[in-house]
Amino acid sequence: MSEKGAGSATGPYGASRLEAEIQAAIDRGDLRPGDQMPTTSELADRYAVNKNTVSRAISALKAAGVLTGPAGGRTWVRVRPQRITRHNVRYHREKERVLLPEHERAQDGVAETDTGMSIRDVYEDTYCYDLVAGPDDVRAIFELPDSEQLLRRTHQRRHAARAGASGSTSYIPYILVNRNPDLLDSDHEPWPGGTMHQLHTVGIELDHIDDRILVEMPTREEQHLLDIPTGVPLIRLRKVSWSTDGRAVEVSDIPLPADRTELIYTTPLDRW
Repeated sequence: MSEKGAGSATGPYGASRLEAEIQAAIDRGDLRPGDQMPTTSELADRYAVNKNTVSRAISALKAAGVLTGPAGGRTWVRVRPQRITRHNVRYHREKERVLLPEHERAQDGVAETDTGMSIRDVYEDTYCYDLVAGPDDVRAIFELPDSEQLLRRTHQRRHAARAGASGSTSYIPYILVNRNPDLLDSDHEPWPGGTMHQLHTVGIELDHIDDRILVEMPTREEQHLLDIPTGVPLIRLRKVSWSTDGRAVEVSDIPLPADRTELIYTTPLDRW
């Protein structure tokens, strides 16, 4: 942050003026996305204001999505979140790709279409597989007996360093996929053709998918992980995939922060 800009200012600083100074430093490029901000004490000394004034300015910039960081902790210039456009026709495209040769399926999939960013360009892309009992509401969808386990697949992605994460948590009945050991190994991710092709390898074809949408405020942990500004709600999308024989075969929970997400739903209508 430019000392010259701070020293040339005249008159007392209020929180709104300090907020404008910090915003100007970011706009000039003195502070870049991902840069750590000076401490509250350093800013108070630099601008000859009390710490409460600094805290109010920082809080306002966090609420505006300019800065990020936990309350009482260090603060960074926020990395602009990646816009997500999720269109339900993606499911038709995903199914069309199931029967393609692997070299074609290995090209960018529907998730990359949502963001416009190739998987080859992402900063972080991690998968974790484990066997769990799973949440009661998920088990109820599958109508599983108590003895059956679920394969839980957790995916996390960041498009840039210090950017908020995106991802999903998927559940599949273990009994459906244990015939193919490759489906139990996260080292095979990202899988060419995605979940629909994975299920296809064990003889399962999808008939339809339900998107169940709930909007509520994020937990503190979600707010930190996904880099959601204070006051911004979280879209909770639960995707339930149904096979051609009427069984629920996968449940995926996808958190979508409302400040970067567009949902498009196209409903074909029968003609008269």
